[in-house]
Amino acid sequence: MKLLLTAFDPFGGDKVNPALEAVRLVSEKAGNVEVVKLEVPNRLPQIHRNRSHCHCKKKKSGRSALHRPGRRTYDITPERVAINLDDARIKDNEGNQPIDVPIFEDGAPCFILLLFQLRLWYRICEMPDFLPAFPTLQEPFVCNHLMYGVLYTLAKSYPGVRGGFMHVPFIPSQVVNRPSVPSMNLQDI
Repeated sequence: MKLLLTAFDPFGGDKVNPALEAVRLVSEKAGNVEVVKLEVPNRLPQIHRNRSHCHCKKKKSGRSALHRPGRRTYDITPERVAINLDDARIKDNEGNQPIDVPIFEDGAPCFILLLFQLRLWYRICEMPDFLPAFPTLQEPFVCNHLMYGVLYTLAKSYPGVRGGFMHVPFIPSQVVNRPSVPSMNLQDI
């Protein structure tokens, strides 16, 4: 079995993305599961343009690492809904800022992952040394764009394969000059 972990390159002026750094720390094998890592560019028009991921940066090993952006949360937050809408409050890394644009013209209005994500959340809460984790609803920016595109592709071409999205907090080095912004140790992420 394979598990694809994806994360965005740094964005919004940050030099690191805690999700990407966390993905880099994940072993390439977990029991009988092969972990494949992919870094996704924080550029809305390019995320789903090529399903073969030719826009991703390759590491020297030939594999890629994917990172998720830090958020103003203390929690690890599994995403519950992906909507077919790009509506960016900030610009991506190439200056794109679409407003009210469908991600896929032939796509469903949304994908709801209530059962799958709640099971994931409960599993996280059962872990020793519990870290805070709460399901969330995201804004329609690159996180939503990526999650919707993955779920769209799975629904169209790989029924039965599951996907999801996890938000992570900033790491401490990112909040030094951001008063009252929560963070989490990279090892915990």
